[in-house]
Amino acid sequence: MSRENSCVHCGSDCGREIILLGDKKFCCEGCKTVYRILNENRLYKYYQIGKTPGIRVDENEYNNKYSFLDRDDLKEKFFEFRNGTIVKVTFYIPAIHCASCIWLLENLSALDRGIRSSRVNFVKKEVSVVFDEAEINLRKLVELLVSVHYIPDISLQTLEKKGKTNPNKKLLYKIGVAGFVFGNVMLYSLPEYFNKGKVEGTLGDFFSILSYVLILPVVFYCGNDYLISAWKALRRKTVNIDLPIAIGILGLFLQTSCVVFTGEGQGYSDSLSGLLFFLLTGRYYQGKTYEALAFDRDYKSYFPVAVTKIYNGTEERILLNEIKTGDEILIRNKELIPADCKIINGTASIDYSFVTGESAPVRKEAGEFVYAGGRQSGSAITIKVEKEVEQSHLTKLWNQDESRDETKVTLKRILDRLSRYFTVIIILIALAGSAYWFYFGEAKTAIFVFTAVLIITCPCALAMSVPFTFGNAMRVLGNAGFYIKNSEVIEKLTHIDTVVFDKTGTITRPDQNRIEFSGFPLTNDEQIAVASLCKQSTHPLSAALVNYYENHVPAHPGHFVEISGKGIFGKVNGLEIKLGSEEFVTGKLPEKKKNSSVVFVSVNAEVKGYFTFYNKYREGFYDVIQGLKKHFELYLLSGDNDGEKENLKTFFPEENMRFNQSPRDKKTFIEQLQKQGRKVLMTGDGLNDAGALMQADVALTVAGDIYHFSPAGDAILEASKFARLEMFARFIKKAMNIVKINFVISFLYNIIGISFALTGTLSPVVGAILMPVSSVSVVTFATFATRFAGRKL
Repeated sequence: MSRENSCVHCGSDCGREIILLGDKKFCCEGCKTVYRILNENRLYKYYQIGKTPGIRVDENEYNNKYSFLDRDDLKEKFFEFRNGTIVKVTFYIPAIHCASCIWLLENLSALDRGIRSSRVNFVKKEVSVVFDEAEINLRKLVELLVSVHYIPDISLQTLEKKGKTNPNKKLLYKIGVAGFVFGNVMLYSLPEYFNKGKVEGTLGDFFSILSYVLILPVVFYCGNDYLISAWKALRRKTVNIDLPIAIGILGLFLQTSCVVFTGEGQGYSDSLSGLLFFLLTGRYYQGKTYEALAFDRDYKSYFPVAVTKIYNGTEERILLNEIKTGDEILIRNKELIPADCKIINGTASIDYSFVTGESAPVRKEAGEFVYAGGRQSGSAITIKVEKEVEQSHLTKLWNQDESRDETKVTLKRILDRLSRYFTVIIILIALAGSAYWFYFGEAKTAIFVFTAVLIITCPCALAMSVPFTFGNAMRVLGNAGFYIKNSEVIEKLTHIDTVVFDKTGTITRPDQNRIEFSGFPLTNDEQIAVASLCKQSTHPLSAALVNYYENHVPAHPGHFVEISGKGIFGKVNGLEIKLGSEEFVTGKLPEKKKNSSVVFVSVNAEVKGYFTFYNKYREGFYDVIQGLKKHFELYLLSGDNDGEKENLKTFFPEENMRFNQSPRDKKTFIEQLQKQGRKVLMTGDGLNDAGALMQADVALTVAGDIYHFSPAGDAILEASKFARLEMFARFIKKAMNIVKINFVISFLYNIIGISFALTGTLSPVVGAILMPVSSVSVVTFATFATRFAGRKL
């Protein structure tokens, strides 16, 4: 194909009927339309991802093809979330195949202003879209996707399965066909095996032709995934791990065709059918292993948080997986709604930015339906669970918020790049080996060497080392109470050299504080008002005051506002209450140093006094700090005064402690450390530390018995497991060492495999059997090694 006559968008040959847009050539009106849309919306970067990255757009008149999507009863089945006109849907799109596909689909908002955001799950070939029905409806959204040739898989069957297909079923069909052909071809080859040569006469020719006919569906049906994948890679001028396998398959097939058509025998029909049978069997095993890991991640791990259940007028803490339909749950300010529910008491102001990206809060009254994933802003509400909590849903919410820096070099990206070079090197070795045997040996041996080298050496084991080792490490840590968002977080943790601790609620135990009040004694009504206001907040000191006034029956505030890092205020039974720092409540800076954390209180603008909190540090805190000191530089940030500075000198150098820090000050301090080249782990409670947590390289949230589920966090540590933090850090270092050992295993396997293949003594069928062994060995070693390393956690 002449490059001068190729389509600017998809790279296809334009043929004789060239369509022009300025000096740009296109093969069809569809490619011209997509190019114009992209450029009108200034999506130039799409064409910087690769040469001709587009998919060819077929001409298509939609007419009423998707008119059924206008029916309200069907639309609701597609909607995962709906709030007013803001809707979220997820489509399965088989055409997703490369980086440019991901980039374009994640920039759909530039193609239509009604699309608020879109996100691609490349592994599942899914795209989740948040759109505004007032500007674009479901039907127009689907037609927009179809217009750029990303056609959603929409049918009654996929609708019932929520848009997902079962790829394993298709693979099993291919394994069945390959196995059937392999068995029969081996049977037809028995006379040739026993005769130690070609079977003469009509019977031999009949077996040869019959075997050849049988391997046609094996090559072009069972092996089409390898062939198509390799062809697409070549069209994009890249290589992938399927390329050497495809070359090996085609090499054996072409040689077999020559042998059969010249009447010299059966060729390599038996080897070819056996090769694909064992390749597909190995792929099925690898796929099942990945599924097992993903299933374990979605459903067997649970977040180390609890919710407040109201039962017979009393409150009790229960784990998320214990929530049942019909339960009444208390949701405080900044707490996440864990399940689809209805409001039965109070007025909600729901922040759905965690789900849709829309930051404007949505007002909901008693009796209205609320989706899981929203965060309450304001006074506490009581909800009734309509649908049991799905851990997979919360996991998906947590993961979708991760920030992605495409320019950052990670271990996974390095391995992907190494795998591509690996493939090129293997093809060159195979060509060199076959050339040697063609010159010094037999043609048959040369073909076997060429195919065996391509088949047995696969970078799969190398590429699987990181996800399987870190995936198993995540499971081990999760079982021990340390929950990590994804495998990249583990890699980041191995580079950490600085740990920054927040004080209140992180290294202290607010539920065991000793509290004293100084000032004018509060009346019973004022105490009830203070307790009622604190009950709306999840701040550790608010929770401590609720426990302090546990004998008082709280009332529902008339209004409630919480200002991060400063305090809370509201109205309870006609009393205007203000709680927080001295500056926030009195409007004055502290005149003298206080020895502990303090919370000032005013009633109807009259300052009543302040609560003094005498902190108790978490169990095992001393051992944790002493252990971490050996490997990390430690810092302490606190929004409180420096009253406990002398006590904390035992744990932190004086110059490494900062007090009276606002949320902005904490974030700025993290930035300063990073400018010095530090890799920072920020450990906080997820409330006043959100800015610092988001700025840090790794954000660790310490969760107590209240519902701390922070999108800013990369990991969550159960407060009761705080004493094991240093052990968790050592285990993560061991996980990285296991990855390195897996690299060695993979390289040794490939070196030994290539050595045998080059000798001409290794048949392609045996290579196909041995190829999955490398993947199996990596998975097995990663599983048992991580379990052994984490046995004491």
